[in-house]
Amino acid sequence: MAVVFDVGRVLYDWDPRFLYERIIPAGEVLDAFLRDVVTHDWHFQHDAGRDFAETSAELIALHPHHAELIAAWGPRFLESIGDPVSGMHAIVAELDERGVPLFAITNFSHEFWPPFRAREAALFNRFRDVVVSGEEKLVKPDAAIYIRALARFGLRPEEAVFVDDNAANVAGAAAAGMTALYFTDAPTFRGELVALGLLN
Repeated sequence: MAVVFDVGRVLYDWDPRFLYERIIPAGEVLDAFLRDVVTHDWHFQHDAGRDFAETSAELIALHPHHAELIAAWGPRFLESIGDPVSGMHAIVAELDERGVPLFAITNFSHEFWPPFRAREAALFNRFRDVVVSGEEKLVKPDAAIYIRALARFGLRPEEAVFVDDNAANVAGAAAAGMTALYFTDAPTFRGELVALGLLN
C-alpha cells in the first residue's frame, strides 16, 4: 500500500495573504485585493498550466492600478507558502522509514513548482514521484489526473491511499478507486493510517 499526498494545506500551509500582508497594510484594502483581484479562480489557471506572464497581463489589464501588486505574485509566489503543517512531516518521515512508498498529486503551477521542490528537497526526496497539475495540464478533481498518476506511479487504485484537504479532490480520488481520506489535522490522519495498518 502506498500513500499519495496533496501538498498545499496538507504538507504546507498556503494562503496568498502570507505574501500580500507583507506588502499591503492589514485592513480593508488588503482584504478587497485578495477577494476581488488575485482570486483563487484566477490562480487556478496556473495550476491548470497557464503561464503567469499571460494571466498577469490579463489581470493587469482589468486592474491597471494594481499592476505592481499583481506582478509580485510570480517572483514572490513562494512567500505565499507558509510553515509545514503541524505533525505532517513527521508522519511522512515515519512512513518512509517503514518503507511505505510515498507519492503526491498536487495542483501547482509548472513555473512555481521547481523552485519550491528544490527549496523543500529534504521532504520531497522521500517521495518516489510527484504529479504536478501545471505540468500535466490536468487538475484535481478531474478523473484524468488520478488515472495518469496511478499509471505513472505503477499502482492499482486499491493499492493507493490518497489524502487531500479539498472534499471535491477526495471524492475524485474515491471515484478513481483509491482509498481517499479528507484531511483535517495530523493526529486524525495518523489515526486513519494506524487503522489501515500503515503505522503503529
